Amino acid sequence: YSGAGGRDPLFLADDNLEILEKEIKPLLLKLDLHEFKKNAEYFDKLIIGGKKLHTAIRYGVTQALLSAAALVKGITMAEVIRKEYDIKGAYEYVPIFTQSGDDRYINADKMIIKEVDLLPHGLFNSVEKLGKKGEKALEYVTWLKDRIFTLKKDYRPIIQIDVYGTIGLAFDLDINAMTDYMIKLEKAVSPLALQIEGPVDADSKEATMKYLKELRKALEKKGSKVKIVADEWCNTLEDIKYFADNKAGHILQIKTPDLGGINNTIEAVLYCHEKGIGAYVGGTCN
Repeated sequence: YSGAGGRDPLFLADDNLEILEKEIKPLLLKLDLHEFKKNAEYFDKLIIGGKKLHTAIRYGVTQALLSAAALVKGITMAEVIRKEYDIKGAYEYVPIFTQSGDDRYINADKMIIKEVDLLPHGLFNSVEKLGKKGEKALEYVTWLKDRIFTLKKDYRPIIQIDVYGTIGLAFDLDINAMTDYMIKLEKAVSPLALQIEGPVDADSKEATMKYLKELRKALEKKGSKVKIVADEWCNTLEDIKYFADNKAGHILQIKTPDLGGINNTIEAVLYCHEKGIGAYVGGTCN
């Protein structure tokens, strides 16, 4: 989704090769590779030709720097991050979220058989797929719950669907109508937990933040346990702090390529933890 929802334009390698060869490579060759954080922050903030590097360059270069720091120290990349950001406590399992694409029935079966933690994403990226009043998504999640209970008696995943702002489109940004619909979805998947990603895209960061904040408050007022996941317009580290400070949703998607340097992804996760809001590290399609 390059260029959409406030993101950097499409990255084309051929257009950026000269910058990498003439500007970035000489700087990389001079580095002491032991300090990841310092090096990553330098390249993430580097100004060339009056502007910062494209997010894709910052994303790739900082990953290479993290890998290099791990190699020269003889430890894992996770250990580099824990040491340099002073992260304490035991290692914990990170739940994995899977993405079905449009083939949301057969791929759901694969997910259920593998007992993934969160499923199925669903790719409801048009009102046509969601249904004019959300009826198609409601029918799908009802099928999904039944399928899970049919195939696996003791399996209790979290259901997360990504609706790309289509709930807002289908219900004309009416807070009450949107929350009532989301509660219908919640009841359809009960007793499984439900998370809804991107219920509203209001065409600007400020407006989207306000709608997600109001939706969260309205759902909680009605006693709903549905969790809203912020996505569009929540792209940079600054955006994530802004959404977190305003409690615009229950979980923020930290889209790693859109943050540029992965030092920003680390800072974003830590900030979410500090503010008591969920952190969902996505965007890599890995």
